[in-house]
Amino acid sequence: MKVTPVVDARTRRWRAALFLFMLATGVSMASWVARTPAVRDALDVSTGAMGLVLFGLSVGSMAGVLVSGGLVRRHGGRTVIVFGAGLLVAGLLVIAGGAALEASGGVFGGLALFGAGLGLAEVAFNIEGAAVERTVGRPVLPVLHGCFSLGTVVGALLGMGLTAVRFPVGWHLAAVAVAVAAAGIWTVRAIPPGTGREDAEPRAGERAGAGGWRAQVEVWRDRRLVLIGLIVLAMAFAEGSANDWLPLLMVDGHGTSATAGSLTFMLFAVAMTAGRFAGGPLLVRYGPAAVVRASAVVAAVGVALVVFSSSALLAGAAVVLWGLGASLGFPVTVSAAAAGEGEGERDASARVAAVSTAGYAAFLVGPPSLGFLADHVGLRAAMIVVLVLLGGAALITGALRRRTATPVAGDGGEATGGGAAGGGAAGGGAAGGAVPSRGAAGGGATSAHSDPV
Repeated sequence: MKVTPVVDARTRRWRAALFLFMLATGVSMASWVARTPAVRDALDVSTGAMGLVLFGLSVGSMAGVLVSGGLVRRHGGRTVIVFGAGLLVAGLLVIAGGAALEASGGVFGGLALFGAGLGLAEVAFNIEGAAVERTVGRPVLPVLHGCFSLGTVVGALLGMGLTAVRFPVGWHLAAVAVAVAAAGIWTVRAIPPGTGREDAEPRAGERAGAGGWRAQVEVWRDRRLVLIGLIVLAMAFAEGSANDWLPLLMVDGHGTSATAGSLTFMLFAVAMTAGRFAGGPLLVRYGPAAVVRASAVVAAVGVALVVFSSSALLAGAAVVLWGLGASLGFPVTVSAAAAGEGEGERDASARVAAVSTAGYAAFLVGPPSLGFLADHVGLRAAMIVVLVLLGGAALITGALRRRTATPVAGDGGEATGGGAAGGGAAGGGAAGGAVPSRGAAGGGATSAHSDPV
């Protein structure tokens, strides 16, 4: 008999807060991307100089991603999200001011702040999302990432509309900053303190306070986590490649107009959003291993059609498969990373941080490297790298299967680790709706009396 967890009001607010701020983050990112041409015109710089300005976003994002996990283990997810949200808002305001003052250095600095806030917040949000999954016993991370994707669609449409009416880019980004600040204030008030913070008592043989980089490196000794990391590398690379290259791929590779290229990217973003919102029931029914395997295959079919088809119309339609297939890879692998057994549960935040860092690194750093390859073989041929990675990921998805935890002493039942998405705790402890405040990813208790949800 399967038990439907009862989620209390505090946990519902926690979950809703994460959804809201991820939506706001997606809006802010797409708002910036949509107004990039206007910022370039305001700065009156060449394409090459604009590339240097954009480098600020990459530098800030990677810096935030690399330090976020250790900061969560030391201070807890809510504290890191507070700082991340503050940097994100400050970055938007500095970008707006830099564009208004026609200062390239100001825009660069604003992008660095924005990227750092984004990196800090998003790793912390993955840890928080995994904690909510373990509390409610249902998939949460796919919808959490779906909110970000939905935000990018909303932000892109808003940016297109304001561009069409020539609304000043500075005022646009300033208004988005105010909206993100309001969402951030409500969010941090709803998130419980201490999620993902290290336990006060170290394990035998471990010095007090051990964590941060050391903890994130040590978790990679787990062969299963290494395989999960390889899967997220491939899936994040497939998503990031579309974000970076899809419009240009359609324009240069298939001879479409710039408008058609932008619309194709919009189609990809909509497919990503739909896939993430629809993924929960599939995960419950088929499990993470089967879903991610099918996702990798679907994405590979989409990429293959875009690369090898001679029809621009067919290639444009295949983008839907690319988006649907790539949509669940990142959130489901992060969820699976949170699942552990025995004492490994206290390291759930370190596992989530490690896999999230690998995924964001692949998303941010990997796809630009395709540009160097494209200089020699062309952009369409360069995308074969994405195909190879997706094929490899499909072969190792068995690492995402749920683990079975050790039965509780004195109990006749057996606890099953991992909820519907491979990271949830089922039954009694979660059913009570207890909101964890400390420990590994804030995980809820796993009950030996209940069947997995």
